[in-house]
Amino acid sequence: MSKYLKNLIADDLKNRLDGVSDALVVDVVGMEANQNVVLRRELRQKGIHLLVVKNSLARRATEGTTLASAFEGIEGTAAIVWGSEDVVSLAKEVARLAKGDKFAPFAPKGGVMDGSRLSAQEVLAVSKWPSRSEQLSLLVGQILSPGANLSAQMLGPGGSLASQFEQKGQAEQEGQVEQEEQDAESR
Repeated sequence: MSKYLKNLIADDLKNRLDGVSDALVVDVVGMEANQNVVLRRELRQKGIHLLVVKNSLARRATEGTTLASAFEGIEGTAAIVWGSEDVVSLAKEVARLAKGDKFAPFAPKGGVMDGSRLSAQEVLAVSKWPSRSEQLSLLVGQILSPGANLSAQMLGPGGSLASQFEQKGQAEQEGQVEQEEQDAESR
């Protein structure tokens, strides 16, 4: 491959990966063509991109970016996957696909998260973390919990006090009605 062609491919890859800060490197060597098509379709439905790329071209395209460390020490053919809601969701999907026999040779090789290199084991560890939406729901629950507790504590005694006022008011009304009846009888 000529240097000119390599530069064109590296520039195209650089444009595709522009704005991507988190990505994973996976192994797809040995996967049959039909399996590969099904895998790509499943990933596309979840907003995940898969691109098989020569390591030297990937290193050239990612040089000076946060993705550069993803290709350190990677040997053989590799594919880069990126997209999804966040890197945790991406890692969960890669781990799920690697676990099954449907895409047997598919396995994580590593990746990069927030500029830090991840090994294959670290990718599997990240896949066990809560995703962004799960983290947000936990955070919202923690934020709303003190308010809900305070509200319940204030409504409990407040409800009891309101009930006592209501009972006292009813007793006074009954007393006034009896007094008026006694006054009416005495006349």
